[in-house]
Amino acid sequence: MIHHLPNYKDFQIDILRLDLLHPFYGGNKYFKLKYNIQNAKGKTILTFGGAHSNHIYATAAFCHEQKLKCVGVIRGEESMIEKSPTLQFAKQQGMYLHFVSRELYKNKTQQELLNGLKSELGDFYLIPEGGNNDAGIKGCTEILNSIPFYDHVFCACGTSCTYTGILSSAKKDQTIIGISVLKGENKLIDEVNAKATKFNFEKIKPHLKGKIDHSTILSEYHFGGYAKHNQELLDFKTNFEKQHHIPLDYVYTSKLFYAVYDLINKGLLLENGSILIVHSGGQQGNTGYEARYEINS
Repeated sequence: MIHHLPNYKDFQIDILRLDLLHPFYGGNKYFKLKYNIQNAKGKTILTFGGAHSNHIYATAAFCHEQKLKCVGVIRGEESMIEKSPTLQFAKQQGMYLHFVSRELYKNKTQQELLNGLKSELGDFYLIPEGGNNDAGIKGCTEILNSIPFYDHVFCACGTSCTYTGILSSAKKDQTIIGISVLKGENKLIDEVNAKATKFNFEKIKPHLKGKIDHSTILSEYHFGGYAKHNQELLDFKTNFEKQHHIPLDYVYTSKLFYAVYDLINKGLLLENGSILIVHSGGQQGNTGYEARYEINS
């Protein structure tokens, strides 16, 4: 499951291919869902996501395999099914798709909305958007199990669930670096630190200048925001895939891998270190993304 890349400027770079764990719920999604599915104890599972959500796709497949009922609360209109391979797959797997307005979706963590969903849909076990809860973090603490020591471990960050799990299981002297795919103020650091005591790790801090000598989350590789890109990122993705024959997605892993090479080129990593990049999957969303932005793959 570890793929070795050619050394780059004296750095050993390996990839943890979580995307190969399972064809439908591989990547970090398996780890986020594992204990949530156990905790549900057979109840209907309800979760949230967009039309191209990896989380919706994986939850539908995992629940189908476990013979569990599941509901996906989807941001937007039912007409999106026509243009979303993700929603089509989720529906085929038996997930009930419940559409809400984008305005209402913003209240996905509010008890009032959840109570309304229970009244309408019946009782359920809630998995937050992206699997970001304590059970999801607990699963992600197992990502580095049986993995040898690396000086730097990189992962993409959307909700910070995966990062928090990896950080809490890191070995002494490892630097865990998250690459945020979100535009705006880097609130992920505060969200990670809020879990520090519960999951027994030292709080992280922003990276200000100079070489990165501590675990942190970087926010300068969003390329315009969540699910955004520019031509430079597209060119990087194309060239990397041609050279190494490892598929990336547009939303998370392209930005993650770009960031690693950029940090090396800028001399911001401690010299001659070993690097592990956690490939979190997500390629299932590429078809819908390419159609949306009219990208020729």
